[in-house]
Amino acid sequence: MAHYIIYFNQQWVGDHSEEWFQSRGPLARAVVAEMKEAGVLIFAAGVDEDLSKAFSADETSGELHFGEGRYSDVPEYLGGFTVVDVSNQESAKFWAGKLATACGWPQEVRPLHV
Repeated sequence: MAHYIIYFNQQWVGDHSEEWFQSRGPLARAVVAEMKEAGVLIFAAGVDEDLSKAFSADETSGELHFGEGRYSDVPEYLGGFTVVDVSNQESAKFWAGKLATACGWPQEVRPLHV
């Protein structure tokens, strides 16, 4: 079995009406429930969009420093992710496709080394 992370950056979501977002929630939750039932789900969550709640930990200087806010000001930031334990890349693609369809925005998939 192999672990994959399926994720999206918040900027990939696009601008949609509140009604559109409300229609997508049940679809995404249904895919997560299907993953649970299939025994492939490790974890799934959306990331809080309030960047004022972010903080960082950095020891690259040799001394640990905590910072308020984001570590980097790059324009894209994580919006949500799902970790699955599947038999192969084709299975990871299958679940990523179901999530992309349910959510209505792209998903990127990468293998994890655990």
